[in-house]
Amino acid sequence: MALPALDDLVAFAGHRVHVCRLREAGTLLDWLGRDLDGRVVLDVAGGDGYWAGQARRRGARAVSVDLARGKMLRGARLRHAPGLVEGDALRLPLRDGSVDAVMSVCAIEHFADGPAALDEMARVLKPGGRLVMSADCLSRREAWPRLFAAHRRRFHVRRTYTHRELGGLLAERGLRVRGHSYQFRTRAAERAYLSLSAHGGRYGFNAAAPLVPLVALADRAAPNTRGSIVLLRAVKEA
Repeated sequence: MALPALDDLVAFAGHRVHVCRLREAGTLLDWLGRDLDGRVVLDVAGGDGYWAGQARRRGARAVSVDLARGKMLRGARLRHAPGLVEGDALRLPLRDGSVDAVMSVCAIEHFADGPAALDEMARVLKPGGRLVMSADCLSRREAWPRLFAAHRRRFHVRRTYTHRELGGLLAERGLRVRGHSYQFRTRAAERAYLSLSAHGGRYGFNAAAPLVPLVALADRAAPNTRGSIVLLRAVKEA
């Protein structure tokens, strides 16, 4: 068996050796299903296309749309690279009803117009198609205003969302929410998340990857009503 190329190793470390991304994106992919044979899966603002590439590994005809050309050039060298399309989430370069599933990993909070991005996701999705997405919630942000301000500056966060807010926006666009899940649900986990964001440096979230089992265990014991990151799954009504 051939050894992974350097680009694949770097992508693996960046996306999987991470305190939240593997668990977050892995949940969204699992909601789409293990067998995606022949289905068109779109990752909105997918960066280098790594997670769309994981959908491709499950048999999908996967496409990632992003404006960051540099990330896409790196993604094109990955072993399981999806289709990579340079485009704006607010004006997706795809036809109406052309995809079976839409995925978006913590992207909407960065958009200048989140509802407009949801308009586009709904437009390109086929009737009966599925949408899985995550977003920053940071439900206790008022407790640590300086940490939250640093997080917003560093990651260019324009707006946060609860599951109820996202559910309402999706319902207005003909998408029915089938379930949601919060991650980093406890007060201690939220504080740690914001502290890593504000003070962890470029690789803070990666260095904190060993904490994943502890966070997951704490999440299972806490109510599924608040947290740092919210995940939703929805279906477009026929």
